[in-house]
Amino acid sequence: MKLIEAITVVAIVGLQALGTAHAQPKDTLQKIKETGVINLGGREASFPFSYKLSSDDNPVGFSADLCMKVVDAVKAKLGMPNLKVHYTIVTPTNRIPLVQNGAVDLECSTTTNTVARAQQVEFAPTHFVASVAAAVKKSSGINSMAQLEGKTVATVTGSTSIQLLRAFRKNEKLEINEISAKDTSDAFLLLSSDRATAMIVEDVQLAGLIARTSNPGEYKILDERLREEPYGFMYRKDDPQFKALVDATLASLMKSGEINELYAKWFTRPVPPTGSNINLPMSNAVKEAYRNPNNRGV
Repeated sequence: MKLIEAITVVAIVGLQALGTAHAQPKDTLQKIKETGVINLGGREASFPFSYKLSSDDNPVGFSADLCMKVVDAVKAKLGMPNLKVHYTIVTPTNRIPLVQNGAVDLECSTTTNTVARAQQVEFAPTHFVASVAAAVKKSSGINSMAQLEGKTVATVTGSTSIQLLRAFRKNEKLEINEISAKDTSDAFLLLSSDRATAMIVEDVQLAGLIARTSNPGEYKILDERLREEPYGFMYRKDDPQFKALVDATLASLMKSGEINELYAKWFTRPVPPTGSNINLPMSNAVKEAYRNPNNRGV
């Protein structure tokens, strides 16, 4: 065989192999069936969505309960009633890579569905709609975002609140100092210890943090909102069978009204471990998300 012909054959075979590899999506359900394990991603302190009661426990919360409904659907589809659930604790900075590399099959916490993130991962139908806001101590005398001029504001590394704060600062021509924490509990510690004057993150998370402190009356959430944030569970792209199961399970919970009881359990009643109640009735945005399940990002 001539050299040019040999090179051509090798090139064609290589392209065919590459095409075959790209034509075969990652099959999460097959992986789960082979391993007997479904890998979930959760958070340590995203109250009341995904948080740990002790270091040895799996996360509990609204997101955790919804993800277990998906686990039940996987068990039924695969005929695996004894399917094991393995949790990996994720952070805002590592959650997308862990989904992409297969370490996490379904990330179950408080991730905002954004157009940019949807280029990297798939999002399930929105299960909550929050609004980015600022919390301050009442003693600070601050009543508006404009009064954060010259102040230090705490955010969470890898969160959308950082970009929103920077856009607000630029648009309003304000000098605001940023300090980032690894998660919401650490960011709230910066606020409570007066190393930050304000903390900016989703309002529901602020309400949860304030409800769990020993002195909730010392804090308030400002009225202004920077943006609505749709939360969605993440899973790998190009996995149509798993997508169909996840999306259908959650859409059924929403349209049937079954999700309303889970919402009430975590947002309008006392929850463990302290019996805190954040008293957050379902907003119109959340009601609309349940009436018409979708995964539109921002």
